[in-house]
Amino acid sequence: MQPFVGQEEYEAIKDCFDTNWLTEGPKCKEFVRRLCDVVGVNYGVLAPNCTLGLFLGLKAMGIGPGDEVIVPNFTFIASATSVVLTGATPVFVDINKEDLQINIDDCKRVITEKTKAIMPVHMYGVSCNMTELVEFANKHELLIIEDAAQAIGVNWEGKPCGSFGAVSCFSFFADKSITTIEGGFIGTNDEKIYESLRYLRNHGRISSGTFIHPELGFNFRMNDISAAIGLVQLDKAAYIFSKRLELHKIYCRELESRSEIKIFTHPKGSNFVPFRFSILYDGDREALSNYLTESGIEPRTFFYPLHRQPAFEFLQNTQNLNDELFTNSVYAYEKGLCFPVYPELSEEQVVYTCDKIKEFLDAI
Repeated sequence: MQPFVGQEEYEAIKDCFDTNWLTEGPKCKEFVRRLCDVVGVNYGVLAPNCTLGLFLGLKAMGIGPGDEVIVPNFTFIASATSVVLTGATPVFVDINKEDLQINIDDCKRVITEKTKAIMPVHMYGVSCNMTELVEFANKHELLIIEDAAQAIGVNWEGKPCGSFGAVSCFSFFADKSITTIEGGFIGTNDEKIYESLRYLRNHGRISSGTFIHPELGFNFRMNDISAAIGLVQLDKAAYIFSKRLELHKIYCRELESRSEIKIFTHPKGSNFVPFRFSILYDGDREALSNYLTESGIEPRTFFYPLHRQPAFEFLQNTQNLNDELFTNSVYAYEKGLCFPVYPELSEEQVVYTCDKIKEFLDAI
């Protein structure tokens, strides 16, 4: 994946140097305002990245030692890492096989009196079924923290991802649809959570002009240079989203007739801002991946299931983690491949990739 940046971003960065305002300032303030409009929330703060954003959001929600947070087993490790950093315990659940989103029925299996929150992760530019998830959370009195790292511009039944939970977090890493190179955004409609976020991200104080700190906090601020890039990216967002969708459609056009593979698309109720073009291949995924690599193409596998991660081995004794509990997560990892959809990718490059996939399938 390649970030879609150019002269406009360079000029925005230059403006920061010309005005001599490099750290958090007016660009950050404007970036937050516009992101709140995009996400559909009343309040927001910026963070260095989505991982720290999730951690900060959980802290502001009051999650800590002794609490449990439901996390899908199929996601980037940061989703669960943020829970561990608060002192709480991530509890893994499986995903749906058809759309790779959190499986609500499996969430019922892990509910305990310690369960305080649930973290839906909107995977690959598609929304979870937030109607079902909100109903489940309300029934069990759970807070919702949305991991919307890959879901800027995505909505569920017309409502933006990031506007359903007590807190939501977005990523602006270089491979995301909107980038600040590194960066994150935390959104909320809860004024108390917002005030807590403001304290926690700024060394336990709201104003940087005072040395009085009512509580302990962190330095989780963004700078105006990153925000300036983000503002330009928001101006380009409509084009970026449409170009990603256009490239995804080309992949689909070239491969939809091949019954050997399943193309990941969006479920009814969600729009689609493709993060990758993703497929599931029931044959020898590794052989296909190697063939493409030899042809100059670099496909990516899906995320490694969290219950298999060596870093979470300490959870084994309390959760009895095994593949049988997470069959869909294991299937997705073992059979999934994904391909880029960045705006500067050409149709010829996409067709070449698809031709190589068909060439491999025809040779079997």
